[in-house]
Amino acid sequence: MHASSPRPASFSAPGPLRGSIAVPGDKSISHRALMLSALAIGESRVEGLLTGEDVLATAAAMRAMGAHIVRESAATGGGGRAMGASIERGDDDVWRIHGVGVGGLLQPEGALEMGNSGTSTRLLMGLVASHAITATFTGDASLSKRPMNRVIEPLSLMGADVTATPGGKGGTLPLMLRGISPAVPIDYRLPVASAQVKSAVLLAGLNTPGITRVIEPVATRDHSERMLRGFGAELEVEQAADGARIISIRGEAELRPQHIVVPGDPSSAAFPAVAALLVPGSAVTIANVGLNPTRAALFDVLRMMGGDIEFANPREVGGEPVADIVVRHSTLKGIETPVETVASMVDEYPILFVAAALAEGRTVARGLEELRVKESDRIAVMAEGLRAIGARVEELEDGLIIDGTGGDPLPGGATIAARLDHRIAMSFAVAGLVSKAAVTIDDMGPVATSFPGFTRLMGELGAVAA
Repeated sequence: MHASSPRPASFSAPGPLRGSIAVPGDKSISHRALMLSALAIGESRVEGLLTGEDVLATAAAMRAMGAHIVRESAATGGGGRAMGASIERGDDDVWRIHGVGVGGLLQPEGALEMGNSGTSTRLLMGLVASHAITATFTGDASLSKRPMNRVIEPLSLMGADVTATPGGKGGTLPLMLRGISPAVPIDYRLPVASAQVKSAVLLAGLNTPGITRVIEPVATRDHSERMLRGFGAELEVEQAADGARIISIRGEAELRPQHIVVPGDPSSAAFPAVAALLVPGSAVTIANVGLNPTRAALFDVLRMMGGDIEFANPREVGGEPVADIVVRHSTLKGIETPVETVASMVDEYPILFVAAALAEGRTVARGLEELRVKESDRIAVMAEGLRAIGARVEELEDGLIIDGTGGDPLPGGATIAARLDHRIAMSFAVAGLVSKAAVTIDDMGPVATSFPGFTRLMGELGAVAA
């Protein structure tokens, strides 16, 4: 996992950002590709897999439960690469995964170390829940504060037994999960919009006799549904009379191996995209970005604010819509962000707040309670950091009100405590590009969890890191 010694840095833009880059593979798709390949019978091939620490944690866990996973280095013509190898580059590598079959997960010998990855933890809890094995989940200081009760509740209804850390608020790591086989199929209505909870229940349903259903009042990212179908699971999606989505999966599935090409992560593309909008004279192309409609709302919101964003060469890769994103410097205007877009851009709000701080007029973002239980309390941390560099911010219980500068640079001149949160760190790196005085991020190390090579790629566009 990321180095324990802090890696402070500040970023500046001596001139316009220009050029074409490709961001790392989609994190959500990468997690699911590894998990489902490990449950298929035969060999799957995955290209473009994100090689950040979160995804490597998933790969290590699947190996610990019996899957044979080999990462072949593109740079060395297909030679094998150790699991712990450098993650700065390697998204062009090919991963070969020999699965154990649904129901075939083995008892791990030691604890499953999740690092900073909430996605790994919650989805793997779902997998383990319907297997007759016991797994202990551990994580770093940040992950160990994040609530797991939202996953524990439905998995317990299916028969799994979970023991979380005593005294932890909301069910926290370390925790032990004792799976059960056969598990009990359930009909579960999500109390909060969460693709992770939905996916955990569907993955548990893979090895559960009968039909497991998830009722989703608010649509969330649908990578799990798309990929489960691609691997051969019997999955149906219907719309209820009240507009909710009903996702049904038939258990005791037999998954077929696949060849998966992972598109670029739209959550990672958000950072160079916003940087290009804000730095005068910039014109940037971000190639091969996944634009799943349940993930791409940030670009719609930025367009609503006046952003010059074009989707070039649209196509479909592995059932996912993909395009090249062309972004040019724009004068942004403050808006009230649509509450209905929250689920499809929840991870992008920190960088949207930076865009709002440079816009003309007021931006109001509400309905964001979920941001308080991410890697950090992203509402509070972004409000504190933006104020420190001169932005005008009012913190609400469920969001922020930001009065922008109208395109003028922020004063800057502060050190930001990113609280081990990769998206906070990258958001203030972008803010530093449009600040008069240096904005120093106290630790860029956590960025490796989702965007290895961030500093290098921003440098290719013209940003300078110090």
